[in-house]
Amino acid sequence: MAAILVTGAAGQLGYELVRALSPLGEVVGVDRSQLDLADASAIVATVRRAKPALIVNAGAYTAVDLAEREIALAEAVNGVAPGVLADEAKRAGAVLVHYSTDYVFDGNASAPYDEDAPARPRSSYGRSKLAGERAVAASGAHALVFRTSWVYGRRGRNFLLTMQRLARERAEIRVVDDQVGVPNWCRELARATARIASRGLPWLAERSGLYHMSAAGPTTWYGFARAILADVASVRVVPIATADYPTPAARPAYGVLGTARFERTFGFALPDWRTSLAECLASDADPGAVGG
Repeated sequence: MAAILVTGAAGQLGYELVRALSPLGEVVGVDRSQLDLADASAIVATVRRAKPALIVNAGAYTAVDLAEREIALAEAVNGVAPGVLADEAKRAGAVLVHYSTDYVFDGNASAPYDEDAPARPRSSYGRSKLAGERAVAASGAHALVFRTSWVYGRRGRNFLLTMQRLARERAEIRVVDDQVGVPNWCRELARATARIASRGLPWLAERSGLYHMSAAGPTTWYGFARAILADVASVRVVPIATADYPTPAARPAYGVLGTARFERTFGFALPDWRTSLAECLASDADPGAVGG
């Protein structure tokens, strides 16, 4: 495979993608200091300089609460940039892989969302991610959009690292127990992406579309926290209601993603989230990690 361009290469998912995709070709990873995704002209210049056959967009504005104030920036990075990347992919005859979120849904469901369920985001972040999905679809590029949820890992800022930090600082941690979703280890997402990409670009292009890429097994944030800290006897995890932990941005009460289309199309399923968490916790923390 010719060059592979990975945006957001210093983030938790981008870092793992650079590693997972490297056996498939020359990976050009660019981080925020090298490419400002809010700058459309910089995106165009970066893609044309790299001349990639595959573009993997792991860059995103992920500060969910801050997005309620920084609406224009969230929209530029999450809503506009994916469309620019898709336009450049189409111009170059490349394939684009882009990631989205369960936050495009309102969270009122009681069974897993499939890809065709109505998208009704309740936050600025969710609206910006939905705009990105639609921009990619409107481009006509060969593109695969993977929605996922509750992404965590051993670097960056995420729920796992936050729980581990709080466990060092407090005897008790209060965690929301009425929001249901599925945790996804960023390394597992990167592995799945590389497994799909390894089939070759023509095969990939023929399967352009929207998919839910997610581990199995719904839980709550409280359940996830209990699993993370199962071997930490010094801290007590206490379940609370969403109403007891108000945030600027509304979270989906239910964000489980149905993965039947993904499994049917690509021929495999991601492991149960507990399996991935155990592997993650057993892995060495990355030396470049930043605590949550």
